[in-house]
Amino acid sequence: MTGKFILCTAIILGFAGQMKSVDCENANVLTPAEKAAGWKLLFDGKTMKGWHGYNGQDISSWTIEGCTLKSVGTEGNYGSDLRADLVTDEEFENFEINIDWKASKGGNSGIMYGVVEDPKYKAAWMTGPEYQFIDDVGFPQKLEEWQKTGANYAMHVPDDAQKQLKPVGEWNNTRIVVNGSHVEHWLNGKKILEFERWTDEWNKLRDSGKWQEAPDYGLAKKGHIVLQDHGSVFWFKNIKIREIKN
Repeated sequence: MTGKFILCTAIILGFAGQMKSVDCENANVLTPAEKAAGWKLLFDGKTMKGWHGYNGQDISSWTIEGCTLKSVGTEGNYGSDLRADLVTDEEFENFEINIDWKASKGGNSGIMYGVVEDPKYKAAWMTGPEYQFIDDVGFPQKLEEWQKTGANYAMHVPDDAQKQLKPVGEWNNTRIVVNGSHVEHWLNGKKILEFERWTDEWNKLRDSGKWQEAPDYGLAKKGHIVLQDHGSVFWFKNIKIREIKN
């Protein structure tokens, strides 16, 4: 029995190592065509160079795992106090960003843009619009449509007819285009949402609900990119950005 157990363990560990290698194959690199098109990596796959905690927060809730940037979180603890949103050192105005992400069961996170750092803001969401990442199926509470993956959180809902969310444990790809007032949300190669900022409709949505406590939400034309730590385990890789020059 001991021999069989050792053999089985070795096979499992070998398979896990192989899967990890496949998972990281060609990760966090740019093709010659991408370089020529102006893309650059925001995550080198090895360090957190180019990132810091929002308003100088400690970032011990983040780590490098394999070739991924991991929000450590606490499995099953969806409101963990161990939170520090991760912020790019650079600011961006008009851009296209691409990111691969993977959720844990019941996980909740997101990516924000146009974020302003200032001690008067207690959190990144008070200024930055968020493309929501969440386990639509396994989240332990009922979700409104504006809380689900791909939504412009608490503002605009994605098109379910185009949305193809992969299950927990599999990688999803998100693309966001921000060009002046125009914004597009893409998920796994499909455009699921587009909207115009600062219109009468946008202002009406902004001036209601959640954002009543955040009067500067969404106003900045230029700001930081932020990965949200919402107390859940999440993985990120292939984070790349291309500035749009008008």
